Amino acid sequence: MRKYIPKDNVQKKAYYTDRYHVVPRVPEMEVEDGSHFAEVLSVLGDFVVKSSVQLGQLVVDIKPENNFAVLKVLKETCGYKQCSEQSAVDYLAKDNEFELFWQLLNIDKAKRIRVRCRLANGAAIESVEPLFKSANFAEREMFDMFGIKVNNHPFLKRILMPDDWEGHPLLKTYPLHGDEFASWYEVDKIFGKEYRDIIGPENRDPGFIDIKDTKRFSRVGYEVPFGAEYNADEEVPVEYSETALVNYNKKTSKQLDKRR
Repeated sequence: MRKYIPKDNVQKKAYYTDRYHVVPRVPEMEVEDGSHFAEVLSVLGDFVVKSSVQLGQLVVDIKPENNFAVLKVLKETCGYKQCSEQSAVDYLAKDNEFELFWQLLNIDKAKRIRVRCRLANGAAIESVEPLFKSANFAEREMFDMFGIKVNNHPFLKRILMPDDWEGHPLLKTYPLHGDEFASWYEVDKIFGKEYRDIIGPENRDPGFIDIKDTKRFSRVGYEVPFGAEYNADEEVPVEYSETALVNYNKKTSKQLDKRR
């Protein structure tokens, strides 16, 4: 059985050293008086804990218990009728909290707002599915990947992983190649635990590619028949399909010749 190494302290380690490039933070700008975002903040009122403008969009921090009320005001009063993205960020080791966010779009004014809140570990958030139907799958994915519970969701169950899966893969403490449960899941499911010694654990290293593997990988220009012997020296000419507009097999074009 593969040895399991605890990853509980992964966030407590130094993020950067002199070997790595440190990406500069996005500058935060104040909201201009009389702008559209200033009007939105006046409508939200005491709901806003902190606000700034980043990359041309308004970023609003709120309390988690006010998420439904805030998004309802933004949709019905301010015209932000589309929720294009919703998810979370794991800050458990640092603050024992998740950061939840909702990305909203006002199509009429071409403006975007990012609503954020901090949710304590083990706490639940209110579903916004009655406001945005796109939140249905997004909240299920958040529950599946992070383990965040959503109150009053119409059908809160896993959406990507099997129903009997253990753990939540997007937590920073979750091993990149899975834990002990993940390494034996399909073997136990298909054959049974009594076949563990015969079959062995799964190899979950997606970065490994055998150049001589002619069953799972193809090399453009050096293809061989499925399962045949690998031959690195035999080059195969690449032929593309011809269409009514473009002949991809032709090396040059009339338009390119004109420019030259």
